[in-house]
Order: sequence, then structure tokens, then C-alpha cells
Amino acid sequence: MSQKKDRLHRTLGDILDGHGDESLGNALDQVANAYSNDGNDSDSDDADMGSSAKRPPTGFCIECEDQPAFFSCEQCADDFCEVCYTAQHRKGSRKMHKAKRLGPEPKRSTSGDKKADSSQNADDDSESDEVMADSGVSVYTSDRKLPKGYFLERSKYIPLRLTYEERKYLRLLEAALNVSEYTDRIDILSYSNKSRRIVGQIKELCSILSGLVMAADYKTGQELFENRAFEENAEFYQKIFELGRRHKIMNPEKMRATYGKLVYMLQDSQIPEVKEILQFDCVTDIKSVYAHLSAHDGLALLEDDLINIATMEIVPEGKLRHQIQNEIKQKERAIEVLARKYARGDLTADGIKQCLYSIGDNHAFLRTNRDPCEKMIAYLKEYFDPENWENGLSLAISSGRGGARLSHDHSKQYQYVLQSLTLWREILHDMFMLWCLSEDDLLSESNPYRLRDTGQGLNRVQAAPRVSRTMHMILNRAQQRVERWIGSSVIHLGDHNVPNALMFIDKYTQVYRILLPIVNALEHIDEVASHRGLDKYIQETFKGPERLKKEILCDFFRHAFDGSGADNFFDAGSCIDGRLTSAWNWCSKLEKKPYFHVFLLTGFVGFDGRFE
Repeated sequence: MSQKKDRLHRTLGDILDGHGDESLGNALDQVANAYSNDGNDSDSDDADMGSSAKRPPTGFCIECEDQPAFFSCEQCADDFCEVCYTAQHRKGSRKMHKAKRLGPEPKRSTSGDKKADSSQNADDDSESDEVMADSGVSVYTSDRKLPKGYFLERSKYIPLRLTYEERKYLRLLEAALNVSEYTDRIDILSYSNKSRRIVGQIKELCSILSGLVMAADYKTGQELFENRAFEENAEFYQKIFELGRRHKIMNPEKMRATYGKLVYMLQDSQIPEVKEILQFDCVTDIKSVYAHLSAHDGLALLEDDLINIATMEIVPEGKLRHQIQNEIKQKERAIEVLARKYARGDLTADGIKQCLYSIGDNHAFLRTNRDPCEKMIAYLKEYFDPENWENGLSLAISSGRGGARLSHDHSKQYQYVLQSLTLWREILHDMFMLWCLSEDDLLSESNPYRLRDTGQGLNRVQAAPRVSRTMHMILNRAQQRVERWIGSSVIHLGDHNVPNALMFIDKYTQVYRILLPIVNALEHIDEVASHRGLDKYIQETFKGPERLKKEILCDFFRHAFDGSGADNFFDAGSCIDGRLTSAWNWCSKLEKKPYFHVFLLTGFVGFDGRFE
């Protein structure tokens, strides 16, 4: 526009000053032509500035202009994407409009199809396979869609994400648990009255909490605790303890030193004698997405088609920047549409967003914890054949050699590794449900524990009937996914190997700590080999990056699944928990492996995610 004005002013100036040989008529014609040409340029400039006056390209949404059209409204005579159509036609007279689907029914895209076509909608609906809610479907991302009943069933075990105010109390709880010596005072052999010791420690923890609340917010603390007994603030303490439990389930890597104290304290508070002396209950139900929506008559949200888009996880790998931005925008719009659509009464828009974010957190958990199992299964199938093997890359193991306590030929070990990884994947898929059932077993009044020396110190040995029942169902599902089952199918629970449900959960939350660093190292080997000096080192030592990957995987598949790692022969082997013990044993010996330096070059800092 500025260039156009300059040219017009210059031409008119020439006319007024009498410059040039042209007549006045010719000069005016030049002005008209200049204006006409500059008008076309201005349209171009406006388009570059994102002017809304220009219609979007054919096939794109009339509203957002950056997503392919999915519906055509007969009354509006316009094309919309799925999110914009829902937003524009959710109420009023437009709610009665009729729309038709544009184009053929979309098909499910394959995981390997990563086209960079900017006109392709990454969030198109895809026909999902008919998979049960508890089956091993992949985490929903922008190119996958979960079955309709999936969210309704799974939300029963997805805790609500903590709000900002709740996180303040969480920090106070963690501070109180850090200074508490609860297990040191209770889990000891003593002839004093245990119930009174438990009550004293619980009241001490509650007193610490009260003092911290008073120090953080004097007005609130004064209202809660001034001239009031512990039992009169039972609801407050239940809320604080529930926050810690909910936070731990959503974030297994947090509260590693304090969660055990909290659960054991709540476990003791359920003893009838303790409860009678304490005169209040410390335990309450965990707030889940399903319970929150059910209490406010909002379960229809979990069956809305837009929930797939609103809770999808946006994975940047293999995508261009504009594709990622489009997916983010579409997800945000879907969340806003659902929040407005289902907000009513006590079910606020913020509450709905909290539920959607919680489901998204569950997807993030699955991608971090379960996807490494899927990647290792893919590596196993890509680099190894169950019937044939390359020279020096046989998976065969023999008892007594290399620390192995099992004897398998190549084919048998291949199947043994495959079924072990499949079982871990199934367990991690249902980890939230197993965690909730574990707490039910631990905090059950009718399920007492006994203090025993299990060979690793005094531990609380307690049966876990709910977890055991579910684990057998998961084991059966894993057995159906593989051709044949090799080794023992014994699940240790409530014995000296796995004393209680807390120990069981702690074992399987470590799977991603084992597999994720290995997967990351394998994925970065090619990047390391792109450097000239390092490439020469890898070529001379390991005969190339591909051979190096195979040697790492071969060593892991052999000796991380060889039955080793226990203190004695009877506790090792091929049982369900023994497989994980062998994997940890392999991790402890990584620094002695010839390829350990390659791990360090890829950014490896330890299986705990930090330097020891």
C-alpha cells in the first residue's frame, strides 16, 4: 500500500509541477493505470497479511482456514472441519442444520506413513480396529483413534490432575513426610504397645502438617486448627493424604522416598484398634475422572467424538513445524468446544478441562512407559529371526555360562524374550488400574499384614487378592498374544519375593527405567556415527552402526532374560517376577560391557535418569 501511494503522489506531482512531455490526459491515464495495477498488488499484500476477506483454498474449512473441510452444511452453504462445525452448530437455529460428509470415509493410516503434504489433516477420523478397552492398543496420537467405549472404562482408574491450590498442600505433605520417621519407629521388633505407637506417630505427622499449614497460610490454619481436636479436622487430613496418593499414581517417578511412609501409615490407620483410639479415618477414595463426571452428570463427555482430538498426544517426531502447530490448534479448539458444550451447574468449564488434561496425562504415561516395550519388540522382530541367526548373534543361552540359569536354544530364547516384553507391555497398559487395586489391597481393613524377615530386612507381608486376580487376567491375555508360553507362569505376591502389593507396583514401575535408556541409546547411534572420528571408532571396533545395534540387542536379549540376579538358585528362573530381576541384573553390569562407551556418547547417564 505504501508503494502504491508513493507512485500516485509522484505522478500527480509531475502533473502539478508541469514536468514531463505528456499531456494532462495522458498523465491522468497513467494515474488510473497505476491505481488499477496497485489494486491488484494490494490484494496480494492483504493475502500475505492473512486478510479474512479472501476465501480459503478449495477443500479447506471456511472458519479456521487451515484445516481440510470435513462437513458441508447445506443451509450455510459452507464447508467446515470437524471441530469448527461442532462449535458453530452446537446451539440455536444452526443446531437444526443438515450436513453431509465430504469425500470418502477416511481410512486408518499406517504408522510408517509420514507424508509431509501440508494439505493432509493429521487429525482426520480413522477407523479404529475393534479392540477391547483393556487390550494393548497404542497410545492415541494425532494419527490414531481409540474405540468409543475406551474412555468410559479407562477413566474409572485415571486420577484427576492436581489443581494449583492442591499442589500447595502437596508440598506441605511431602515436607512433613520427609522429616517423619514413621517406618523406623513402627516396623521394628518391640514389646511395647504397637497400636499406641502407631497412633502417636500418626498424630505427630498430623501435627507437623497443621504447623506447616499455619506457617504457610495463618488465616486458613487458624480457622482449621484453633481449639479443635484431630478428629474434628478428619476431612482436611483425608484430603491432604488423598492428594499425595493421587499425585504418585499420575507421576510414578515422584515421591520415591515418601510414598512408602504414606501408604504404610494409612495401612496402619485402618487397623480396628488404631481407628478406635484415633477416632477418625485417614483414608478416602481417590478422585478419578469417572467419579468426578459421574457426580455431576457429565459422563456423556467421555462418549463424545471430539474427546479423541481433545486428549490426543502430539508427538513431534517425523512432522514439519506447521503440522505440529495445526495439531496444537485443533486440540485446543476441541478442548474449548467440549468445555462449553458440557459445562452445567457444578460441572464448570475448568473442571471439564481438568478431566481432559488428566486423560491426556494418562496417554503421556503410556507413551513414556509402555512404548519402550513396543519398540524393543519391534527391534527383536527386525534384527532377529526365530529360526535363523547371523554368525555371533545367536540368542542361545546355557545354564552356568555367563551367569545364566536357564538353557534355551535360539528359537526358544527368541520366544521367551518376546513373551516377556509382551507381558510387560500389557502390565504397563493397565498400570493405573493395578495401582488403584494395589491401594485397595493395602488399605483393606479385612486384609491384615504380618511383619516378617524376608531375607532383605523386615517387610510387611500381606496378601493381594485384587491385584493377583487382575494379574492372572493380564497374564492370560499375554499368553494369547504369543504362539506358546515358555517357562513358569507363577506370579509372586504376598511371599518373601514380593511381600505386598506396594512392592509389586514398585517393581513394574521400573520397567521404563530399564528399557527407555536402551531405546534412546539405540536411536542415537546413527547420530554418533555421523561424526568422522567416532564413525571410524565404530567401524573398526564393531564393524558399523547396524552391527553395533545388533550386538547390544543380542547381549540384552540373552543375558537380561537368562534367569539370573537372585541370591540363590531357587529364587531365580523364569517366573513372572524373575524375568524383571534378570533385567535389573543386566543393567548393573552395563559398565563392564565393551559398548558402554557408546552408551555414554549417546547421552546415557544411568538407568535412574541421573548420575549415581
